[in-house]
Amino acid sequence: MNEVVTIVDLQKNYKDRKAVDGISFDVHKGEILCILGPNGAGKSTTINMLTGSLSCGGGAIRSELIGGQDIHANLNVYKRNLGIVPQDLAIYEDLSAQNNVEFFASLYGLKGAELKTGCHFALEFVGLLDRAKDKAKTFSGGMKRRLNIACAIAHRPELLVMDEPTVGIDPQSRSHILASIQRLRDEGMTLIYTTHYMEEVEEISTRIIIMDHGKIIATGTKEDLKKNLEAEKVTTIEADDLDTFNTDLLHSIVGVKHVTNHGKLEITTIPDIENLDRIISILIENGKKINSITTQTTSLETVFLSLTGRTLRD
Repeated sequence: MNEVVTIVDLQKNYKDRKAVDGISFDVHKGEILCILGPNGAGKSTTINMLTGSLSCGGGAIRSELIGGQDIHANLNVYKRNLGIVPQDLAIYEDLSAQNNVEFFASLYGLKGAELKTGCHFALEFVGLLDRAKDKAKTFSGGMKRRLNIACAIAHRPELLVMDEPTVGIDPQSRSHILASIQRLRDEGMTLIYTTHYMEEVEEISTRIIIMDHGKIIATGTKEDLKKNLEAEKVTTIEADDLDTFNTDLLHSIVGVKHVTNHGKLEITTIPDIENLDRIISILIENGKKINSITTQTTSLETVFLSLTGRTLRD
């Protein structure tokens, strides 16, 4: 498998805090690598070092885009093969869509017929060719996001880095962007993608890295990560007056691994052991009227919560 980028023992400190703590991973050619982590996990710092906009505090980033050299040995050439879609919109509101794309494409060295062709390709790809002459300030939020992507792909980069490109947009625009991302990958582009929306990762990822406290705590396909949790089952029980219920009573049941009580009970158990009848009996014996019982299938959200103990937006 070809590695577009190889990251070895990458580090970055801010005063006494280790934002990135000696992580290593590869970015494989033709994949959509999704990097997940709660706020403060170190993913944005990692992305900024990977794109060359932030210096490394230690370790190395090497890329086949420049013959396997460290990116800082030939940063200008590396960046010409890179496309960046930042979380904050990087477009000029008073310029037309076409002028925006032409400006950013020219920074990558496109000019003349090549610039015209690249601009046409990018605007058509994101569905804005019919609005090419309109100023960006007349666009909806979703259209501005799509224009942001057009500005990053007109030079047809080999590696595209997208940092939360669908924040705050309507479902239709999000669907268009996600479909576009998969098309780019199908056409041979390599993508690194960060997001706060777990359903996006479910839809587009070919591989996932989960970070927390500056470290990589899990990596693999979504199927791999889910498989690691198949040894657990989560049952949610809603009942009356749970505020007064002693969860230690459930911990004593064989097969129960973990219990939380936040207005409803979430009980993690070993699936091979049938103990639901005993759980129900204890609740009834303690005067709790059960309103509903649901069993949760393994999802990326449950994987993430299990690994980090936090939601993605914490």
